[in-house]
Amino acid sequence: RRPVHVVQTGVDTSYFSPMPGSERRAHLVFTGSMDWLPNEDGMLYFVREILPRIRQVEPDVTLSIIGRAPTPAVKRLADERGIHVTGRVDDVRPHVAKGDVYVVPLRIGGGTRLKIFEAMSMAKAVVSTTVGAEGLPVTSGRDVMIADEPARFAQAVVHLIRDQDLRRRIESAARELVVAKYDWAAVAADFEAALVAVRRDPAAARLSA
Repeated sequence: RRPVHVVQTGVDTSYFSPMPGSERRAHLVFTGSMDWLPNEDGMLYFVREILPRIRQVEPDVTLSIIGRAPTPAVKRLADERGIHVTGRVDDVRPHVAKGDVYVVPLRIGGGTRLKIFEAMSMAKAVVSTTVGAEGLPVTSGRDVMIADEPARFAQAVVHLIRDQDLRRRIESAARELVVAKYDWAAVAADFEAALVAVRRDPAAARLSA
């Protein structure tokens, strides 16, 4: 019933801002609470099913898994060559900035997907599954890359590593989208407009009382 208005997730785009020159070639980054099942599952799946496909053509690729409370299974991933599990960090931004590509290989739903907006705000090229970006108003090939099958996900990552022009276009479009529509100032203005609309509609005001 009226009135219904959805206020989008927001991000502080001045805090999560680009750090040019920090990225390392073929370095992949994932962030999230690593004791949360979707994140744990996503990383185990990525390392087992996707990363080997990437390494077939990019043998020097590296991966940082950034986030608090990694489970024993996630900690064991650090035993593999080129994988770093940080645990909790004081500031996630320098770690994200090092990434050539930001990966979100989630297979289980839930959560706000705020990590993607933060990465996009830092002008990072994101490769995500459909579930990983579920509910976000993003367009594959323009401001993110969406891929679900392991081979397609690996192909998208490799494409972004090797095609700097494409990566820069996606990075730029990602930052522009978040700044224009999902900065906290834009979200607050949208919320304010919704409140004003309700206040001016007597029928809506009665429904909300």
